[in-house]
Amino acid sequence: MKNTQFAMEMLDRAQERFEDTFAQMTTEEANEMPAPLIKSVIWLMWHTARELDMQISDLNGTEYLWTSAGWSEKFALDLPDDTEDYRHTPEEAAKVIVTDRQLVRDYLSASVEFTKQYLDKIDEGSLADVIDTNWDPPVTRQVRIISAIDDAVMHSGQAVYTRRLVLGK
Repeated sequence: MKNTQFAMEMLDRAQERFEDTFAQMTTEEANEMPAPLIKSVIWLMWHTARELDMQISDLNGTEYLWTSAGWSEKFALDLPDDTEDYRHTPEEAAKVIVTDRQLVRDYLSASVEFTKQYLDKIDEGSLADVIDTNWDPPVTRQVRIISAIDDAVMHSGQAVYTRRLVLGK
């Protein structure tokens, strides 16, 4: 089994966790931020899709799906396309409201599939390649991939917690 297959399996589990959580909530509940510093399930799904999209597009040397596939226009958020969502204030996070449930599911699915296609085609020998020298130690392709997948797993767990806070169970 290739190392990248483990990453794909972890990503599948994160997506399943998001889907299960999302299915238990109404659209209004999924958009709710139960406390100022706790992001909504919608924001967590959107951010995870954006993060996978951005990280893997950078590794792949391609334009972000967010703009190339028209997701920016479909979401029509009151935020710039280059928003640094990992730094969102509660006020910025509250702008990520979606009324079309399928939209956020589709963007997450597209980003997950894009990531899995990338992982399936890369040469495992390239995992040790240094891709970012702005850090100490420099970041390898493997570290960047692990970071993106870990982020997805973490946020899917946060979505479960947020759902429990919103629904009281």
